[in-house]
Amino acid sequence: MNSGKAQRYRASFAVSFVILLSLVLGACGDATSTTGPAATTAAASATTAAAASTTAAAVATTAAATATTAAAVATTAAATATTAAASATTVASTTAAATATTAASATTAASATTAASTGSTTAATDYTKVGPELVSAFAGKYKGTKVTMFGPFVDTDEKKFNDSMKSFKDATGIDIQYQGSKDFETAINVRVEGGNPPDIADFPQPGLMASIAKAGKIVDVNKFIDPAWLKTNYNQGYIDTATVDGPSGKIVGGVFQRVNVKSIVWYPKKAFDAAGYKIPQTWDQMLALSDQIVKDGDAPWCIGIESGVATGWVATDWMEDIMLRTTSLDNYDKWVKGTLQFTAPEVKNAATQMSKIWFNEKYVYGGRKKIVSTSFGDAPAPMFQNPPKCWLHKQGNFITSFFESAKPGVKGGVDYDFFYLPPIDPQYGKPVLFAGDLMSAFNDRPEVRAVMEYFSTFEGVKGWAAAGGALAPHKNSDLGVYTSPVDKKVAQTLLDATSVRFDGSDQMPGAVGAGTFWKGMTSYVNGDSTLDEAMVQIQKGWDNVKK
Repeated sequence: MNSGKAQRYRASFAVSFVILLSLVLGACGDATSTTGPAATTAAASATTAAAASTTAAAVATTAAATATTAAAVATTAAATATTAAASATTVASTTAAATATTAASATTAASATTAASTGSTTAATDYTKVGPELVSAFAGKYKGTKVTMFGPFVDTDEKKFNDSMKSFKDATGIDIQYQGSKDFETAINVRVEGGNPPDIADFPQPGLMASIAKAGKIVDVNKFIDPAWLKTNYNQGYIDTATVDGPSGKIVGGVFQRVNVKSIVWYPKKAFDAAGYKIPQTWDQMLALSDQIVKDGDAPWCIGIESGVATGWVATDWMEDIMLRTTSLDNYDKWVKGTLQFTAPEVKNAATQMSKIWFNEKYVYGGRKKIVSTSFGDAPAPMFQNPPKCWLHKQGNFITSFFESAKPGVKGGVDYDFFYLPPIDPQYGKPVLFAGDLMSAFNDRPEVRAVMEYFSTFEGVKGWAAAGGALAPHKNSDLGVYTSPVDKKVAQTLLDATSVRFDGSDQMPGAVGAGTFWKGMTSYVNGDSTLDEAMVQIQKGWDNVKK
């Protein structure tokens, strides 16, 4: 797959000359440029007949200067270039062709609306709306600095992340030094307690970040990222997830850079279309589709929760998605924090809704008893038999790699596709359950702030999205960047969400989320516990959590 990369664009310039007057060159395209009529802090100035751009080596040395990509030479005070928007900044010049979505900044020689992008067809982010450090970074003020990062990216993901950051380094001179570890969750605590935290950490579990933030170790991003920008570029649910308790009150402990989606149902597209089945828009329609598949002689659902010591997490995902569709966001948040108990009617109702599908012997391929013994990765394989043995599989967007294992050569959008897991109660809108990478800062230096601000923009994940394997949570995402039709469709699902919430079990303390919740749901699905018994068993996990 293509890695994230920085593309160089040739800038076209035409210069208007007026004797003894200053010149400004406008940069066209996505490369960082400078515009600044006698700006007191600008690093580039036109003195007589010579003008310089910070990212282009175009120099006009005489009144007959020639631009490398244009033959336009202006000899009057109002010359217009056909290939570039050059403007002569003279006292009387009002006819110059202004190019850029930015004007001369009084604080930087770098255009705040341009970035080291990778080929977006949409306008670049206006970095002046994000934070001053990011503007300064693209002006080269932090060139030669380094920012250390630590997280769970290893192997292919580590390479994709590093590749996607090359354009930022090329444009700013800031070197992001990333270290990945499969034991991140343990190692980060050791480093923090030992007084050796990274500048930035990538937390796949916000609950872990929250526990560190209580000790005052996490920098509040509201100190340097404009809160208005966060509200503009993120669904409120991302901000809510990152808002945690600090030693002196609430802080926003980080920003999401990359996410994945769980609220989707996969199906074998060719066979599905040939059978005349229709995409359900409501939960009831989905159950009606399930009944129709049963009438046609097949089991509609492919379900498996076996995952070694983590067996049961698939069931927790279903519970979380159903909670978002049957009760308020406030109740979901209380449930995650432990103030709404598992024995509460709202939680038991979610389990009951799930049971109507899972415990229907005609609905599940292999029946209820096979659910616990079937590996989550093997569960969708029968969808790719000819004809399919099951037709519907709820799982996160990561599962497509298992499709390839089940049937090498299958193509997304052709052999398989997905639909959004439908709402149950319309009053709760179209929620999306997600997981992802929460970037949090431990050290408060200008270059660290700049990187964090960059992560709050689509440009901060754009290269990875183009290479495949990353979805952006940002509202200013450019869907044209995604090369996979499935990735593009999942990204659109994120943008269409009326609300988003992070995976609940991953926010709960480990004794609950990765302990009694997994075990209790497994016991319930396996028939070893009744619903009431399972909920009591799960709730006991909170007894082992320090209050």
